[in-house]
Amino acid sequence: MIHFPVDNQIEMNFTLLAIAFISFRCEALLLAAPKYSIKTSRMAAKSICTFEETDFAGRQGEWPYVASDLNRLDNSDDSAFYDSPRFVTHIDDSAISALTDFYDQEISALGLESPDVLDLCSSWISHLPDTVKYGKVVGVGMNKQELEANKQLTNYYLQNLNQQPRLAQFEDNSFDVICNVVSVDYLTKPLEIFQEMHRILRPNGISLMSFSNRCFPTKAIAMWLQADDIGRLTIVASYYHYSAEWKSIEAFDLKDTQKAPQRPSAKEMMKNPALGFAWMSAAGAVAKSNSGDPMFVVKGVK
Repeated sequence: MIHFPVDNQIEMNFTLLAIAFISFRCEALLLAAPKYSIKTSRMAAKSICTFEETDFAGRQGEWPYVASDLNRLDNSDDSAFYDSPRFVTHIDDSAISALTDFYDQEISALGLESPDVLDLCSSWISHLPDTVKYGKVVGVGMNKQELEANKQLTNYYLQNLNQQPRLAQFEDNSFDVICNVVSVDYLTKPLEIFQEMHRILRPNGISLMSFSNRCFPTKAIAMWLQADDIGRLTIVASYYHYSAEWKSIEAFDLKDTQKAPQRPSAKEMMKNPALGFAWMSAAGAVAKSNSGDPMFVVKGVK
């Protein structure tokens, strides 16, 4: 069992009880049957569910989480942890491609000539599609070298959101899109950050919080490490719900999972051995495709 340091002797209370009452109104199941054939082009993101007011145990403003839920194995200053640049990607190429495609779909759907984007917990790459003409693309991150290397940013700010969650440098209604890639699990002050996100988004603006199954476990919050994929989707959705009045909250599965091809019968393979070789080749390709990183997004609309 993993033991977490508990501040002020607060007993460990993973408030997944607050989200255990979720009655998912699924528009498409997370494990919905995928397409049979192997495709080279990506399918549209699958909507897992939308979240309603009644899906949560508490009302907006009734923050359910305690210090121990947001505690970490390593509570040392994050500035030291991120002091050295990491010019690596934290998800595989397939997940990156799926996320960029999803960004393209969502940003294009806004119908704006030059949308303004804020990339929270930004790094050397933002995964934004090159097909969009942007206004400003602002990054907020912790490593200067990484931010300077990000060619999509028009400006950036060095800021530790776990120490300074307020985004006071931005006026109300400043952005059309806010994104955060595989970093929402590290936020120890999510209430303040999601309140700020709502404040600085323009009406009908969108927030896209994405995550996979990878993390730095010593820096991820305690309740995140205790949750499965559905639990993590619900945690992020609850951040939206309890922080402000969002028009909608929706969860997506971006992974293009393929269905394994049906195995020919022994009789068919005896009659035509090529069928067996073709099946093994196709099944191997499907297995390889399906073994990649999962990718999820929880979207909030202001």
